[in-house]
Amino acid sequence: MVSHVAYGLRLAVERTLPGLLPSATANAFDVEIRLKEWRSSWRFSKASVIRTPASPVSAAGHPNLRVGMSVDGDYFGFFYGDGARFAVERRGCEVWADWPEDYTLEDACTYLVGPVMGFVSRLRGTVCLHASAVVIGHHAVALAGPAGSGKSTMAAAFACAGFPVLSDDVVALTDKGAEFLVQPGYPRVNLWPDSVRALFGAHEALPRITPTWEKRYLPLGQNGHHFTSSPLSLEAIYILGGRDSALTGPLIEELSGKEAFMVLVANTYVNYLLDQNMRRREFDVLSRVITEIPVRRVRAPEATSAIFDLCEAVANDAKRVPPAVPANASSVRG
Repeated sequence: MVSHVAYGLRLAVERTLPGLLPSATANAFDVEIRLKEWRSSWRFSKASVIRTPASPVSAAGHPNLRVGMSVDGDYFGFFYGDGARFAVERRGCEVWADWPEDYTLEDACTYLVGPVMGFVSRLRGTVCLHASAVVIGHHAVALAGPAGSGKSTMAAAFACAGFPVLSDDVVALTDKGAEFLVQPGYPRVNLWPDSVRALFGAHEALPRITPTWEKRYLPLGQNGHHFTSSPLSLEAIYILGGRDSALTGPLIEELSGKEAFMVLVANTYVNYLLDQNMRRREFDVLSRVITEIPVRRVRAPEATSAIFDLCEAVANDAKRVPPAVPANASSVRG
């Protein structure tokens, strides 16, 4: 078995997963992942259609994602329109993954290390934001927003400016009572071709995530792009708003109270699958987050070239946040 770590979880799997870090505790794990395996005895209830961003290789006209429950109540079933399927044990201790013959492991991992592992974290009691996280000073700063808002692009821009990245797309929050720790994801930032062109001049400048998909990734821990592999205390959350042609520079405004709470609820990860207890847990955590962590909305000029000005504005704003007790950090330096 190969041991990996992602989002604070130790994973045991029979072969190496692309992009993930090895775990230092090879003999202990939280989640066992079985690849290209499926129980023929499984029967799932009629699956609900979940509206999510388009699958990288989905067949036209097929629902992108259906989610059901096994008839014995022990597993959630994720069924994607391109034929990939995953069974997640209800306590978040096992994941079974299966996919079509013309599929690759890299294709399957686009789901496995994203929505599937995000849901595993939720089952295990961890609230996850749909966000990326970078390191400013000795603390984590979350860049939250819906799909297409520019979270990953901004995280990559921060990496280009010398700031370490902690996680892309999923920010898992460990509740320590006096503080919230952001768990490291894995050392990649995934980018669409237009973002790669804007940051690096041509979309071919970065490798593809899979041979079947145009999406690319920025490898961290090399070429001056840093990744932090230890959890850090969350210092601030920035909600990425729309671009505004009337602006001449970045605009940052504070959100508080009900507005901040509602914005965070809307930007939690895999929130379409929460049961009553998970939702209650989420509301409790987010209620405390907004009382302890500054939440800001960020708007930027329309020009794509303004991304580095936006990073500078956020970094300067974050440095003015009253410091918390720094968590122990270790960075993978390139």
